[in-house]
Amino acid sequence: MTRKLIPGRLVIASHNEGKVREITALLGPYGVAPVSAGALGLPEPEETGTTFAQNAALKALASATASGLPALADDSGLEVAALGGRPGVYTADWAERQWFEGEKGRDWYMAMGKVEGLLCEIGPDVDRSAAFVCTLCLAWPDGETALFEGRAEGSLVWPPRGTMGFGYDPVFLPHGAELTFAEMAPEAKHAISHRAEAFNKLVAALF
Repeated sequence: MTRKLIPGRLVIASHNEGKVREITALLGPYGVAPVSAGALGLPEPEETGTTFAQNAALKALASATASGLPALADDSGLEVAALGGRPGVYTADWAERQWFEGEKGRDWYMAMGKVEGLLCEIGPDVDRSAAFVCTLCLAWPDGETALFEGRAEGSLVWPPRGTMGFGYDPVFLPHGAELTFAEMAPEAKHAISHRAEAFNKLVAALF
């Protein structure tokens, strides 16, 4: 039997503001008070896992242990069929860029361009199907964890479209939709996203 999550403070084990906003919106109706790992000054653990589940667990356990509170981590990424599932767990790494004076940051347009460049190298008839994958891990300070996964199937478009969302959203067109994730209102995206599917499973199990 899965352990239940009681109302109260819950650490969102992420320093990604876009991801924290989405998770906070999804948690809104369930009586929890989300606080981000960034707001608590918690360090980001090195993501050494080779799967979404491993990285989500690393992040959730690190925040739960450091804060003494339950912590929820999301590890998500884009899997492109023609690229053998890449970038996958390295989705954020493809956006890493050196800025001035050696500072690092993420350039998502650079990352989207890298994906498109690799598809163009394959040829004009390349399979453009892709999926966003999200694995959520909820961890308690005593080390217990629960995992939930969601997927959103679609295809990649070029050039990027839309200014909402974050990450690769401007090039992802969900199956059956005419708008990319970055063109959709947040409520519309939340209804069909990979993160929403994972959250629905979490809510069914934990609340």
